[in-house]
Amino acid sequence: MRYAAAIAALSLGLVLPGWAGANSGLVRLDDRRDLLGWEAVGRVEIAGRGYCTGVLIATDLVLTAAHCVYDRASGRRYEAGEMQFQAGWRLGTSIAERGVARVAAHPGYVPSRGLTAEQVSVDAALLRLDNAIPAALAAPFVLHGEAQAGERVSVVSYGQGRSETLSWQRDCGLLGRGQGLMAFDCDVTFGSSGAPVFTRQGQRARILSLVSSGGTREGAPISFGMELPPVVAELKRALRRAGPVPRTGEIAPTSARRLRVGDSQESDERPGIGARFVRPPG
Repeated sequence: MRYAAAIAALSLGLVLPGWAGANSGLVRLDDRRDLLGWEAVGRVEIAGRGYCTGVLIATDLVLTAAHCVYDRASGRRYEAGEMQFQAGWRLGTSIAERGVARVAAHPGYVPSRGLTAEQVSVDAALLRLDNAIPAALAAPFVLHGEAQAGERVSVVSYGQGRSETLSWQRDCGLLGRGQGLMAFDCDVTFGSSGAPVFTRQGQRARILSLVSSGGTREGAPISFGMELPPVVAELKRALRRAGPVPRTGEIAPTSARRLRVGDSQESDERPGIGARFVRPPG
């Protein structure tokens, strides 16, 4: 796929023209009324080290990026008890907060392999909450499996310089897809990992992809995600293999794998996790 080379350039730190944040069309959802319909998007807080964006796809299931659930320095996968999901986080408060009982990263995702097209295509993780969040508080989103190049999409995320409230890029585009990979011209940054890329069908937005990585290409924003239906199906199987959900207060066992994280970068406030993005020059 022609975007594989662009992903390789990102992993090598070669795409350096900077971020196009000033005119990105981002809308900050500062007012609680602005969050209506987006309550299921929230922050995945991890061990006091940083955060990513996550989204409910069931009342007790949160979808986020796989690289968010690994410690960047040690390669250790975080324990479930070290994670928390804050639905609709805004200015220090949330619609609902829940602990995490189980974590499943896609079995094909190996952090030590770095930022490749193959790894981006499986860069997803599923968190089972210790208690469901009622749909009346935060209605989960469903997946959308069909899309064509040129389709208009939107992204709802947290990120560098806007970590305390959601931002909504109302309109960006699907540039291309293939081999389980999707490329967008959406403007994303540190902390946006795991952010849902939405398309609209009828009256309700549906999740087309998740943000895995991003940067700029020839001065324009570019971001990458994966085709979700087969990935999520595998993640659900992995959760079932992990056994029953522990009772609240118990710590779920971690994966036995000890892997070195590749090139993930820290979030803007706290080190440890975050998105795999090219840093701006200077």
